[in-house]
Amino acid sequence: MEKNTYYNPADLAKFGNVTEWQAEMGRKFFDYYGEVFKEGALTEREKSLIALAVAHAVQCPYCIDAYTSDSLQKGADEAQMMEAVHVAVAIKGGAALVHSVQMMNKAKELSM
Repeated sequence: MEKNTYYNPADLAKFGNVTEWQAEMGRKFFDYYGEVFKEGALTEREKSLIALAVAHAVQCPYCIDAYTSDSLQKGADEAQMMEAVHVAVAIKGGAALVHSVQMMNKAKELSM
């Protein structure tokens, strides 16, 4: 049973269609995208786990679906995927929290 949501999971399969309205830029993006995810200093599995974590940080449901599937296909297990997500959560939470220093500085400045 599929849930009603703003995001249509079927749209993920249409991602390649974004080139219809701007073919040159779309091709350049997909060429770059393909190069980024090739094996290099990091394995394809490691890159997929990073992408899964980033997908959670930027809150992209399409990316979460895509990189959950991709991570599993590349040999990641559930514990590794959840650990990657927790890394993203820690960084995103820390990035928000560190800005409290700015608030504290401003509050001190205004209280003087």
